[in-house]
Amino acid sequence: MIHVVGSIYLDEREIEERFIRSPGPGGQNVNKLESAVQLRFDVRNSPSLSSAVKERLEGLAGRRLTREGAIVITAHEFRSQERNRAQALDRLLELIREATKVPTIRRATKVPRSAKRKRVEGKVHRGAIKKLRQSRSED
Repeated sequence: MIHVVGSIYLDEREIEERFIRSPGPGGQNVNKLESAVQLRFDVRNSPSLSSAVKERLEGLAGRRLTREGAIVITAHEFRSQERNRAQALDRLLELIREATKVPTIRRATKVPRSAKRKRVEGKVHRGAIKKLRQSRSED
């Protein structure tokens, strides 16, 4: 079991890993070894997540979400397969942690009367200063 946050745990069997050839650094090994990791997590069929978290997670996933409802994360930054696996898993867990946060609802508020009054007074004062700067024409 992988601890995500609070009481949420993921079963290792829910995460599918595939190893692919990496386009990143690796020297001559880049053409021989499969050091990149493609991590796949089926959001819609996960028993570990609540429906609200699943919904937010699908919204956060963006282009990484497939039509079937699976998140695909590819990591190929490092030469080591193990480090790429760890990075991909960390990115998935961070995405799930972000989805567990309930967004605060913004309540529309009015601008206070005192703020409106101060704004108008400032404009009037500024106008008066500019008025004093004008040259006076004599009749």
